[in-house]
Amino acid sequence: MRRALLTLCIAALASPVIADGVGITKDTMSVVVETDDGPIEIIRNQDPDARLGEPWVKTSRPCPNFCIQPMTPAPGVRTIGELEVLDFLETGTGILVDGRVRTQYEEGTIPGAISVPYTEAADRLGEFGCEIDFDGWICEGDIPTVVLFCNGPWCGQSPTAARRMIEAGYPAENIYYYRGGMQNWNMLGLTVAPGTS
Repeated sequence: MRRALLTLCIAALASPVIADGVGITKDTMSVVVETDDGPIEIIRNQDPDARLGEPWVKTSRPCPNFCIQPMTPAPGVRTIGELEVLDFLETGTGILVDGRVRTQYEEGTIPGAISVPYTEAADRLGEFGCEIDFDGWICEGDIPTVVLFCNGPWCGQSPTAARRMIEAGYPAENIYYYRGGMQNWNMLGLTVAPGTS
């Protein structure tokens, strides 16, 4: 028994710990994102006693409107998590798209995201480098990568946006899906900012 306790104490002392706060990873305290409103620092809530607030504490939502979404909303779309979203934002390699309705975006979103409600996704491909022609959209050449997200694993807005974009001509391999969405983002205590035009 003593030997087990001593081993646990030594292991605890040897574990890497971020001093003075709740980190994103063991080596990263924050990520700064450039937005149209200036830089925003994304950090985790530093209060170790913080709890989720409404509506993010709700675990069960009725189908068919709020069914659990598949990991991949369409063939060719890559699903990513929070660290990949942060890297995407930090490197500025594409466009982060909030696929929720505008009022939800305005209430709070991931810093750096733009609002493209899922009902408009197929009609706004020009904002992503596609060109309109008589038969629809031509999406060729240097088309940016987009990361789509919505409310969480039970939300069908961004999966619907992905499918509509692909049907309209946007290449599936240029679409990433952050399935965790705002529920997981809030659960991890990451910075949320009001959405702006």
